[in-house]
Amino acid sequence: MGRVLRETPNPPLSSSAEGATTSSTSVMKTLNGSHHFKITGYSQSKGTGVGKYIASDMFMVGGYLWAVYFYPDGKSPEDNAAYVSLFIALASEGTDVRALFELTLLDQSGKERHKVHSHFGRTLESGPYTLKYRGSMWGYKRFFRRTLLEQSDYLKNDCLSVHCSVGVVKSHTEGPKFYSIAVPLSRIGHHFGQLLKTGKGTDVSFEVDGEVFYAHKLVLAARSPVFRAQLFGPMKEQNTKQIKVEDIEAPVFKALLHFMYWDSLPDMQELTGLDSKWVTTLMSQHLLAAADRYGLERLRLLCESNLCEDVAINTVATTLALAEQHHCFQLKAVCLKFVAVPENLRAVMQTDGFVYLKESCPSVMTELLEYVARVIEHSVYVCKHGIEPVFDGSDANGRRVKQRL
Repeated sequence: MGRVLRETPNPPLSSSAEGATTSSTSVMKTLNGSHHFKITGYSQSKGTGVGKYIASDMFMVGGYLWAVYFYPDGKSPEDNAAYVSLFIALASEGTDVRALFELTLLDQSGKERHKVHSHFGRTLESGPYTLKYRGSMWGYKRFFRRTLLEQSDYLKNDCLSVHCSVGVVKSHTEGPKFYSIAVPLSRIGHHFGQLLKTGKGTDVSFEVDGEVFYAHKLVLAARSPVFRAQLFGPMKEQNTKQIKVEDIEAPVFKALLHFMYWDSLPDMQELTGLDSKWVTTLMSQHLLAAADRYGLERLRLLCESNLCEDVAINTVATTLALAEQHHCFQLKAVCLKFVAVPENLRAVMQTDGFVYLKESCPSVMTELLEYVARVIEHSVYVCKHGIEPVFDGSDANGRRVKQRL
């Protein structure tokens, strides 16, 4: 016969040893949100009847749905439609929901004399307002006398504009943590990078300027909408195992693949085998164009940022042309400001890049002339008014200068 085992009850769960001093903290926080409610055709809403309202669309704050109710004939029969009423209502299921509210009727004259009723920014003797159940409301039966409203700047083109803010008050209790787990940083870029480095599982190759690069279709499709369409879309290439890529240099395509797998830029000098201070700028220029071509927005912005930091006499004209062609407005502004410095302008005009800029982007030349003209006009103005004319910009070495014009 088997033995009968007597079950021993487990001790009650305790977060600390008996007799130890423990602590916890009650934390109150307010989850805020707002909604703008425009009421058009106000005059046509009159006469709908006391207690009849116009409701806004529902909006979510603090995990609850809310709505604004506007009563054009008022909410209370005893007021005989002399006032309009305005309320915020709890539109979803909830019990004892505590919240702060603000109702603002916007002044549409531009004077910003708004009519504001608010719980925010002041001490409430009884604390936040409590809504007991769905359909509970906070607001004002006598929000505004109708005759005054219709003569005021709050009503414009038969429209009213209401801004509503809700702050849902929630609480939770925090106790001490009895664990310390160090979560390492994500290494997903490294893991995908190893796929590219080892070449395991590759299923597509690219012939670029005589060199062949191997990659994974799914990785490329996940990173680039252009590759996704090229490899899996209805207009995909007939041969998706070996694709020839035109109009891009091999080192640039290699750097492009590196970014798509590692999510970072490679060392440009190491990648190209060139020991030149301009190699990073030149590769950033080519990579920006490639990023735009393949829909890699993060890479495009990264290259734009790098080029903004590396503006120089020898490269600014080609960078300016690139900024115009690929709609990089901040990079374009940085280049224009750099070239407009008189000392820089003379030097830039002697470069081959300036010849390319004139031929490829004549509209930019017009903008550049207008920019320089504004600088000259400013210098004339300050001279007439006895102010020393200076230009605040960068010199050819990237140093900030204040130069007399």
